Amino acid sequence: MTDEQLRDEVEAWLAANWTGLPAHHESFGRDPRSAWLAKVRDAGWAVPRWDAEWHGRGLSNDQAKIIERAFAAAGAPGTGQDRSNLWANTALAHATDSFKRTIVPQLLAGEVGMCLLYSEPGAGSDLAAVRTRAEKVEGGWRVTGQKVWTSGAAVADYGMLIARTDWDVPKHRGISFFFLPMKQAGVEVRPLRQITDEAHFNEVFITDAFVPEENLLGPLNGGWGVLQTALAYERSVMGDAARGPRSGAGGPKGDYSLLGLAQEAGRLDDPVVRQDVAQVIAWRVLNKLNTQRAKAELAQGTSSSIMSLGKLAMSRILHEEARVRGLLLGPESLLEGPEHPRAEDANFLALNAYFTSIGGGTDQIQRNIIGERVLGLPREPEVDRTVPFREVRAG
Repeated sequence: MTDEQLRDEVEAWLAANWTGLPAHHESFGRDPRSAWLAKVRDAGWAVPRWDAEWHGRGLSNDQAKIIERAFAAAGAPGTGQDRSNLWANTALAHATDSFKRTIVPQLLAGEVGMCLLYSEPGAGSDLAAVRTRAEKVEGGWRVTGQKVWTSGAAVADYGMLIARTDWDVPKHRGISFFFLPMKQAGVEVRPLRQITDEAHFNEVFITDAFVPEENLLGPLNGGWGVLQTALAYERSVMGDAARGPRSGAGGPKGDYSLLGLAQEAGRLDDPVVRQDVAQVIAWRVLNKLNTQRAKAELAQGTSSSIMSLGKLAMSRILHEEARVRGLLLGPESLLEGPEHPRAEDANFLALNAYFTSIGGGTDQIQRNIIGERVLGLPREPEVDRTVPFREVRAG
């Protein structure tokens, strides 16, 4: 199929099927757009780079971009998931064929809610130090431990879990990766109140919960490699974009970009303001180009250290945008509440910027990864890297 034929086909399909959806949807749990996403999946548009066996079309990256541009022009969601859906990409790369045939179609249509069960009270920056244990039983494993900072755990159907399955090897080699069913006895979710007065984060207490044998991704004790794939896609998503304003009010025309806010505030005549706004816009454009490059180099099921650069850059962008919004609003930025939507949104975005600085690996962790794996600098010393985990000291 030529590029022109492909463009005609996708545009005709969108014209016949796309009628629009509400712009806002809940970030966690099952996606309310699932009926539409299922149509996109069944037409082969959701993951056009994948083979037809897995709901794709086997297209090149260049032709897949034709589809993505057509969907973007129509304002339709659902395509490009072969680059952005961390759940489906991780499952496709590492799950058993039987589990993939069940879970991948559901993930592409948003028919199951997902969460990440990685961090623990004693294993945040060093995920290889997890102490949640999975013990082999007939038909699967029994899992016991505690996870924390888990977004969407209260509504998730599955959690992507890393757990210790071998205590007699060094820490990176005794971890396994599972899709843990969340709706079962033995999984208790407690919300954590955030600085934004939300409770998307949770702590999860797991007591003798069961995970079926087919829900193991990758080899037993080989979960660290699976985790690197999942983290690469997560950092790719976080490097692409971040949450917008909470109220959705923005300015009179709903434009909450820095440029729109500066125009509304009558501050574009100020050369310092123009320079600050231009700097943030330039950072965003540069980060978008870098992320596109990293995604183009990311083969399905692999990981890429370049993704850390995009995530770190987005963190910097969000904090700088928060500073400039405060500069533009002046004393108004001290206000809050629905009667002051501009200030309310500015303060929410300033506080929520710390989510990107912490989630998916802190800014400090990203700098380590970039230094060691991208720039080739010496590794930081790890005295416990070759010690059997059972012998590792813990506070």
